[in-house]
Amino acid sequence: MTPALSPNTQAILLLTAPLIAGRGTSTPDLLTPSEYKRLARHLREIQHQPADLLSPDAADLLRGCQPVVDEARLQRLLGRGFLLSQVIERWQARAIWVVSRADVDYPRRLKVRLREDAPAVLYGCGDNALLESGGLAVVGSRRVDDSLIGYAMNIGQLAAQAGRTLVSGGAKGIDQAAMRGAMESGGTVSGVLADSLEKAAMNREHRNMLLDGQLVLISPYDPSAGFNVGNAMQRNKLIYALSDASLVVSSDLNKGGTWAGAVEQLDKLKFVPVYVRSTGDESNGLDALRKKGAMPWPNPQDVDAFEKVFGATASSDKVFPQPGLPLSSRNEDASEATSAPPMTSEATPELEVLDEPTPSLVPAPSEPPAATVEPSPAETLFAAVRESIQQLLKVPMKDVEIATALDVSTGQAKVWLQRLVEEGVLEKQKKPAGYVVKQSRLFE
Repeated sequence: MTPALSPNTQAILLLTAPLIAGRGTSTPDLLTPSEYKRLARHLREIQHQPADLLSPDAADLLRGCQPVVDEARLQRLLGRGFLLSQVIERWQARAIWVVSRADVDYPRRLKVRLREDAPAVLYGCGDNALLESGGLAVVGSRRVDDSLIGYAMNIGQLAAQAGRTLVSGGAKGIDQAAMRGAMESGGTVSGVLADSLEKAAMNREHRNMLLDGQLVLISPYDPSAGFNVGNAMQRNKLIYALSDASLVVSSDLNKGGTWAGAVEQLDKLKFVPVYVRSTGDESNGLDALRKKGAMPWPNPQDVDAFEKVFGATASSDKVFPQPGLPLSSRNEDASEATSAPPMTSEATPELEVLDEPTPSLVPAPSEPPAATVEPSPAETLFAAVRESIQQLLKVPMKDVEIATALDVSTGQAKVWLQRLVEEGVLEKQKKPAGYVVKQSRLFE
């Protein structure tokens, strides 16, 4: 059974979503992503949230939003309650869930890395916990020969053997081949679709894997929406944001969604390392990506070699954020940064995560007492890391789980964990496998 939509998500859907209930459904003057971003920021500044726009006494609030969005336009959009109820029934019948940036279940990786540019709403089917597992993004062209289809399937199989989630876009060609290779080998897959989520969710081959938690499909676009080139381009950043490393198997030169997504990642976003295929037929597109900073895929043949691609660093200045740097401090544009104070875990969920500034591992500075020596930035960071890891380890956790919780690479997590073991703060146990806080520390 799909969870009920939160009041905030209902309001955001009314403002931004076409709510396609069938053929002939008319789409009003929806808020564009940039318009909704401005509205969300305005509501936050006046200490309100989207759900407040639906309250019976919202007239003053709607007038207060006039400088950002026309009041009459807001009223027309918010008046689509009956249509929303129709599409909710349709989605629930197909086990499609919906989360917004105002929900605690919204993928943290997207919120941390994309901040206000994260989609206001995500539609999905399957276990959304997979969206936090990172993994390898595999992308490529739709029209490729059988040799590259086999190549992509082999990559998916290796990801499954390594226990790494395969992240891709679900398009014909390379995307589907890599995803199929992973699923047929018992691996987990996150598919970020640009269109037709509803159709994909009802696919007979997908249903068991969706129900078993092996596959999750998401889209920032209405589940019934058809293909749109612009949408396909825009969803690429989500694929990279959900992964820990990426591989471009094939790409045209200076055109196409694969090219645009890889260039955006290399030149602007820099979330993860970008590899390109280094065997087989030559490719002008892949050669050009290498010149922009992409690295040749090392062609790992076993799990140990495959794991090494997640700890690699690039030699040029076009490099993904260095291990150990909190994700919350990466790629932040000061003009886009939110000003609301972080909420406590006891706060109302909608307020807690409504476009909030992502908490950093580094605590907010406070005035030091007189005659004390300021710790170095490295000492401050590790002190916060030490405290965060101790708080996480209420039950034994593996290094991969800790890395996911802290949004850092597994390699960086291992470095921190080894240091804490050497300090006598943690110990590594075998049954159940994982790290735990030393017993003596529990009473300090």
